[in-house]
Amino acid sequence: MADPMQPMCVVLNAGSSSVKYALFALGGKGEATQLCSGLVEKVGAEMGILTHENEGEDKIKIEMAFADHAVALDKVISLLTDPETGKVKDIACIKVVGHRVVHGGEKFSAATVIDEETLNAIKEAAALAPLHNPANITGIEVATKLFNCPQVAVFDTAFHMTVPKEAYMYAIPHECYEKYHIRSYGFHGTSYMYITQAAAMYLNKPVEETNLIICHLGNGASMCAVKCGKSVETSMGLTPLEGLVMGTRSGDIDPAFINHMSAHDMSASDVTNMLNKKSGLLGLCGDSDMRSVMTRADEGDEKAKCALGVYIHRVRKYLGAYLVTLEGNVDAIVFTAGVGENSKAVRKLVCADLGRLGINIEDELNENAKGCCEISPIGASIKVMKIPTNEELCITQQSVLAAKIFE
Repeated sequence: MADPMQPMCVVLNAGSSSVKYALFALGGKGEATQLCSGLVEKVGAEMGILTHENEGEDKIKIEMAFADHAVALDKVISLLTDPETGKVKDIACIKVVGHRVVHGGEKFSAATVIDEETLNAIKEAAALAPLHNPANITGIEVATKLFNCPQVAVFDTAFHMTVPKEAYMYAIPHECYEKYHIRSYGFHGTSYMYITQAAAMYLNKPVEETNLIICHLGNGASMCAVKCGKSVETSMGLTPLEGLVMGTRSGDIDPAFINHMSAHDMSASDVTNMLNKKSGLLGLCGDSDMRSVMTRADEGDEKAKCALGVYIHRVRKYLGAYLVTLEGNVDAIVFTAGVGENSKAVRKLVCADLGRLGINIEDELNENAKGCCEISPIGASIKVMKIPTNEELCITQQSVLAAKIFE
């Protein structure tokens, strides 16, 4: 049990039928220690599942019906405050709730305490993220009723508000931007902020002097060019569909494809659904998990080899572009997220035969990479690194600052 009166932060990531959560004990100077975490799945279904894990203990799984997000969060609170196993002695110890919000539009460049004006702006941005923001809003509205403390929105898009106009504008009629806010926004911003700070600390450089190319490779994947600690280019666009090949998303594709498929009795909605949920690795070889794709490719499966080849080609294409964006002045290329952190083969393939550009991987270091580490040879002009991301910790730190908990 943590100090019974220690201030705490709850992090919430509400999906349309799920609630992911984590609890952190707060210290001064941005210190935060994760105490527990969990996931509620199948909210609104006949039977749901809650998986909860106190740090250092076995997971517990509860099967019950969660009629809505209010029921789900109420059960989460009961676990957090359980007299025997809960980490919260008094719910008044929870001083702030940090919410992951996918899309903040152009209005938010930092974490923001939620008031009526902020909530309305998040609702307006829902038109740009109809699959995500409505669920985030539900989480905020329910948590506001259950927790008597500041609620903070931490936006996936905020880190990319420093991207210059020439990089975020699409070459379409300007009125599309003026009337409908059509532009590239970028996502995974919380992860990129965390990795930028972690890399700068590792490199012993001020954040504002750090230049990086970050490869956030998970089931959802994107890349970001960081110049002087700020995002100047990122691969996702108006939505998370643009850019790299992902588990089920196509990434970049000729937009005329939508009209072409209409001749085959597919509506725009049908095509959008296909590009988001039935494409990427899944579309190319029938498997969305990179581990399975890699195993099949190693066994000679031609579709898996093709899928892997297309995936790696797209990452390398953006890597080359971002080297130019940063004018070759790159401190490190950083791999993070599920695939980036765990697939030594993907890291090796991405960096293969790039020695002339100053990019090399030391096989032994790559094979044995653990935690935050370098996998490039000693003295490399551009370091290649692996850094595990921690979005929940970053949301906690931003929420504490925005709510001024220790001021």
